[in-house]
Amino acid sequence: MKIGIIYTSVSGNTKELAQLLHELFNRQTIKTHLFHIADFPIHTLSTFDAIAIGTYTWGNGEIPAEMEPLFREFDKIPQMKMITGVFGTGDSFYPHFCGAVDKFRDLLKINTDLAVTLKIELLLQKQDISKCKRFVELFANRIRTSCHC
Repeated sequence: MKIGIIYTSVSGNTKELAQLLHELFNRQTIKTHLFHIADFPIHTLSTFDAIAIGTYTWGNGEIPAEMEPLFREFDKIPQMKMITGVFGTGDSFYPHFCGAVDKFRDLLKINTDLAVTLKIELLLQKQDISKCKRFVELFANRIRTSCHC
């Protein structure tokens, strides 16, 4: 299976989270391709069997501008058989904590086989590691079930 992790990050928090998830997938012997959104060729999206999307939230719960083309691509291709997950970092000080994660979740729930979501407050803490492991475990289980591996 071809699995991608696509993320964006400004402060480095979501990048760190994406890198940790990438490492955890590797420990599960699941090879993933890690892409910063600027380096991901969106036209290849449909060649992936599974995608995990990582994003921060901008302003009042908005998807960052650089993630909009990816969001629109998922919106253009309804009912993909692709397995997806979405994760992100945010600040609960704002009214829509990880609002971009929620917007991706809502779209992916309708248009893909959404396996799992994950929200992290600001930056990774020791207590978040178990949540990250659970994210990977649930995502990996969906992949294994899907391919009957």
